[in-house]
Amino acid sequence: MMKNSKLQVLGIVGSPRQGGNTDILVDQVLTGAEEMGASIEKVILNKLNINPCQACNSCYKTGKCMHNDDMEELLEKMEDSALWVLGTPVYWWGPTAQFKAFLDRWYCPKHETFKGKHVILVIPLEGSSINARHTIGILTDVCNYLGIELDETVLAPGMNEKGAVLENVKLIKKAYNTGKKAIKMLINS
Repeated sequence: MMKNSKLQVLGIVGSPRQGGNTDILVDQVLTGAEEMGASIEKVILNKLNINPCQACNSCYKTGKCMHNDDMEELLEKMEDSALWVLGTPVYWWGPTAQFKAFLDRWYCPKHETFKGKHVILVIPLEGSSINARHTIGILTDVCNYLGIELDETVLAPGMNEKGAVLENVKLIKKAYNTGKKAIKMLINS
């Protein structure tokens, strides 16, 4: 049984639209987790300076990324957190550019510390669920490759307008309950 000495949960929002559907759903998951006793934090990727990976292998050669940006601090927050709530809307069948740059920067020695972490995906999109298959596939494959436990995906199809998710009480409740359930599972593991 994992001790509940304030489990750390990190929400990472990959949408550039603050107050939008991704942001709202990530907040709901975090609220559910917090109500179960977790300590929560949320970061908005669009507010951070995260440069794209240059495939230079500097991180492997020197132990330090060639970029002096916000990713190093974010990686530390990820290491310190038992659960990540990763949110991105679907843009052209994939994650946003902000989220993809963040994900590509996982290519570093620190990704070895990700093994055993838990993830909840939050993926709103304009179209039907089938249009999220590539985004879900990328994130599922990355989690499997790195030994990260993908606990649940909160998929929100048909959510184009900013804040449209607020009209779907069932989906809001699902996101909230997903956060509660994840913390309960971690406490009992």
